[in-house]
Amino acid sequence: MTRHATAVWKGNIKEGEGSISSQSGILNQTPYSFKSRFEEGKGTNPEELIAAAHAGCFAMQLSAFLTEEEFTPESLETKGEVTLKDGTVTKSHLILKAKIDKIGQSKFDELVEKAKKNCPISKLLDTKISVESTLN
Repeated sequence: MTRHATAVWKGNIKEGEGSISSQSGILNQTPYSFKSRFEEGKGTNPEELIAAAHAGCFAMQLSAFLTEEEFTPESLETKGEVTLKDGTVTKSHLILKAKIDKIGQSKFDELVEKAKKNCPISKLLDTKISVESTLN
């Protein structure tokens, strides 16, 4: 399976602007700029998209591992935070709030760690990855 997205950038780094479109069409000429990346401008940015991809991938991987162990999550809400410092992504931090019936804390912690290490986006990222998790 191969997925694709396209980025178009016009102009110099500070005053230029770009757009990102995805194969699915969910992103369709979505704007991004210097301000949306490094300040508080309107539009998306690569780090936000990485955070979303990591949060989504991790939640799906955890769900798969839970399913293998015959647990069905009511919900897995994952927030991704990607830190960019001095031109380098220095970490990806995931914050998980999970609602899963009939699972003990130790089994939950084991599967969270397994998902952190094995989701495809975690494997892709060459940075520190951490997870803060709460089981309700």
